[in-house]
Amino acid sequence: MVGMKPSDTPPTLGVKLLSAGSAACIADLVTFPLDTAKVRLQIQGEKVASEATKGIRYRGVFGTISTMIRTEGPRSLYNGLVAGLQRQMCFASIRIGFYDNVKNFYSGGADTANIGIRILAGCTTGAMAVSFAQPTDVVKVRFQAQVNLTGVARRYTGTMQAYKHIFNHEGIRGLWKGCLPNITRNALVNCTELVTYDLIKEAILRHKLLSDNLPCHFASAFGAGFVTTCIASPVDVVKTRYMNSPPGQYKSAINCAWTMATKEGPTAFYKGFVPSFLRLGSWNVVMFVSFEQLKRVMMLGKKKMEDKS
Repeated sequence: MVGMKPSDTPPTLGVKLLSAGSAACIADLVTFPLDTAKVRLQIQGEKVASEATKGIRYRGVFGTISTMIRTEGPRSLYNGLVAGLQRQMCFASIRIGFYDNVKNFYSGGADTANIGIRILAGCTTGAMAVSFAQPTDVVKVRFQAQVNLTGVARRYTGTMQAYKHIFNHEGIRGLWKGCLPNITRNALVNCTELVTYDLIKEAILRHKLLSDNLPCHFASAFGAGFVTTCIASPVDVVKTRYMNSPPGQYKSAINCAWTMATKEGPTAFYKGFVPSFLRLGSWNVVMFVSFEQLKRVMMLGKKKMEDKS
């Protein structure tokens, strides 16, 4: 992956998995309120839960955050954080940590991989990650969509209770609800995010606009976040709506998309675009910088232990 210098000792798979998961958790801690605001904007327009929520309207990312703090308290911005961190340790460690290995597998161990190989590797690890971590994403989205107001019944009281409740009332399929649109969304996100980051950084270095340092990583990660949001937003909105819906509201993810298009129009697929972009752009910056630093620290620690032995 971009960020490794030719002279660096390649990190082991274990180091990449642990550093990717840890870096993603750090990024989630920083950007989670933006993700929660995105979810609230994406589900706005569906049938409200009760009379208590009818006067609440979310307008823009900062307006949504302000409304949530005013009506539900600051802690509401971190609804679903536990499930979110569980998701990142499962999800990001696979989709990012395995990326180099899968890319090398497809390229036959070649020093450089063309864009087709990179896209294929990104789609593969993105799909693998979702297949494994889908239940954590379902619980995270449902917690973020849950309104904490007096007079509004809470669907879930805790993370483990949510897993148990979904399994008991919706079966194993409930925990993997929305898996297909989520695989589609995250295959798109993963290949776009990682490939765009690589290509932008390579272009910056090739044209000597910046050196291989933090400003370069920042520009590459933020650019990758914007491109990824543009491509993945429609699928992301459908995924959020479908995973948050009660049993029977939509027949399938395709039916969910069709209902949105016919009742709310094509702009519904880009609801929450600004918080999605702000979140993904800032998440990429924090994650990629943390990822590179954690890899270096872990490799340095491993080398010191080997030297002592």
